[in-house]
Amino acid sequence: MGSSSALRELQRELETKTNDHSKIQKDISKNHQVRKKYTIQLGENELVLKELDLLSDDANVFKLIGPVLVKQDLAEARANVRKRIEYITAELKRLDATLQDMEEKQNSKKEAIFKIQQRIQSLQAGKAKA
Repeated sequence: MGSSSALRELQRELETKTNDHSKIQKDISKNHQVRKKYTIQLGENELVLKELDLLSDDANVFKLIGPVLVKQDLAEARANVRKRIEYITAELKRLDATLQDMEEKQNSKKEAIFKIQQRIQSLQAGKAKA
């Protein structure tokens, strides 16, 4: 009777750990999607900056604000794009750190799940012998 309740307890614990592991996997997937979006934006902004650097200082630059094109100073446009690149780069670093943390948590959950499965198997093997 004691091993039966221990087995049930282990199975509940296994279910909890498995659910936690699934949640971490979903979070990792979301992180990858956001990271992909930022990586694309970074590439686009770097391309814009290269194009702006090709222009002469007296070139006309326009910024799209809603449905309207508004004239913008070239130096201001370059500064805005550089700031955007800095922001995106910082966000990518933050996402990488978060991802690394989540992957470490995922690995520890995997190990915990594996240990619980081994304990369940040893309890079941003990029952089979009895």
